[in-house]
Amino acid sequence: MKNVIVWFDVPTLDFERAVKFYSRILGDEIKVDEFMSQRLGFFPMEDREGVGGDIIPPDPRLKPSAEGMRIYLNCDGRLDEALGLVEPAGGKIIQPKTSIGEAGWTALIMDTEGNTIGLHSFT
Repeated sequence: MKNVIVWFDVPTLDFERAVKFYSRILGDEIKVDEFMSQRLGFFPMEDREGVGGDIIPPDPRLKPSAEGMRIYLNCDGRLDEALGLVEPAGGKIIQPKTSIGEAGWTALIMDTEGNTIGLHSFT
């Protein structure tokens, strides 16, 4: 098994706001496209072998939450830059950059929708 996680959905209250937020802090475009008759914002993904995910429009079955499951997004050597963009983009830093030893660095943020999201970088 290469990856336990193969896909994730990030729920929103305001889809466009969330797409702008993640595009800004990740420094890469969230591509908005239609899939199975639903408009989605796709996180960058290199190939079909990696883990992928999307931002989904408001859905009464899925609500943004600061509690429960947490995902960590790869900031690929730009964690400091990403954290510097979180608050100007409308989010909040919950836990600042923290060393996790040889596994790199993490931080926790609250996105514009109320989700607690982890950010990770090896450097």
